[in-house]
Amino acid sequence: MALLFAQILLRNLFSYSLPWGDELATYAFVWFAYLGAVYATKMSAHNRVTFQFKFLPRWVEKVCGLLTDLIWIGFNAVFIYMSYDFVFNKMNLFWKSQTLGVPMKYFYLILPVAFAAMTIRILQNNYLKFVKKVDVVDPESKEVEKLKSTGNEVQDVPEGREK
Repeated sequence: MALLFAQILLRNLFSYSLPWGDELATYAFVWFAYLGAVYATKMSAHNRVTFQFKFLPRWVEKVCGLLTDLIWIGFNAVFIYMSYDFVFNKMNLFWKSQTLGVPMKYFYLILPVAFAAMTIRILQNNYLKFVKKVDVVDPESKEVEKLKSTGNEVQDVPEGREK
């Protein structure tokens, strides 16, 4: 963020920009996106469609949740294998970023790292859920439930109007 801000200032005030700034900011954004996905997995805050489970017995929700997590782990395992193979076996050692001159291997390394970390977090959440009997709930869902229970539901109020 600071790098992008510096780039904007340099361009607008001095008609100059760091040649490597945009490239580094792009790679940092990609890394942060994948690390954000890992964090969302840890917090059990990834997107899931769960509305239909309100009409079914609780055990159906648990079985379906476990099944989808197993499919997710399978997808991650395939992606870890393929990205590891690409980064360490198929990527040319001489591929370098255009302005930074850093081997591209270091930028692509986020792929196997992030998917391995997501897999660990999925296994960790399921361990907490099924072995330790801890209810792993998305923090936003907790806040919504807390608001509902205290009667302080958020209401849509048009701009400029008081409640």
